[in-house]
Amino acid sequence: MLSAFDGFAHGEQSLRDLKRTVRRSRSKRLVDLILSGAGLLFLAPAFLVIAVALLLVDGRPIIYRHTRIGRDGRPFECLKFRTMRKDADRRLAELLERDAQRKQEWLSTQKLMNDPRVHWLGKYLRMSSADELPQLLNVQRGEMSLVGPRPVVASELERYGAHLYCYLALQPGITGLWQVNRRAETTYEERVQFDVDYYHSRSLRIDLAILIRTVGVVLLARNEKERLTK
Repeated sequence: MLSAFDGFAHGEQSLRDLKRTVRRSRSKRLVDLILSGAGLLFLAPAFLVIAVALLLVDGRPIIYRHTRIGRDGRPFECLKFRTMRKDADRRLAELLERDAQRKQEWLSTQKLMNDPRVHWLGKYLRMSSADELPQLLNVQRGEMSLVGPRPVVASELERYGAHLYCYLALQPGITGLWQVNRRAETTYEERVQFDVDYYHSRSLRIDLAILIRTVGVVLLARNEKERLTK
């Protein structure tokens, strides 16, 4: 049985942990606001160019809004530049119906290599991650963070199993451990583990390291695309 002193000491430790968590959350939010605000100002010309290009290639809408699950299970509209054709749902259904291998790929990762739903401009936007720039607005609105778990749809929550608390305790991020470590063959279970690892190791130092690595990943992807197309 704990003595009165042991109980008091345990309470003091819990209080210190709570204060540390609050300070970390406030610091993270301040960094999010400053960097995302600077990003929106600096990248305003790129937003305009991409918007005009998308209008010319596939018309409206320019922004794709998709409901994702945020912190504490709250749904929000995740913003992206639209990279898929307007009949994307029909194309996906037809592909999965006639191609068992691609269907298995979709069920395993919720993604497709060489996705036929994506128009040609969308492929470049995805390769450079420019399609995710509107999520800076999600960060400003407090729905996302610069760094955190990848935002998921409601049907994916069950795939976290006993680790669901790791996702729901944090704001989804524009980038994260999965984004800077991903490989084409990454399974969904491995993607979940990246989110779990981030939950247990998160800090402002880790966030800064992930942001720096994200720049490298984006540049590497762009250079690889240029090499393959020469």
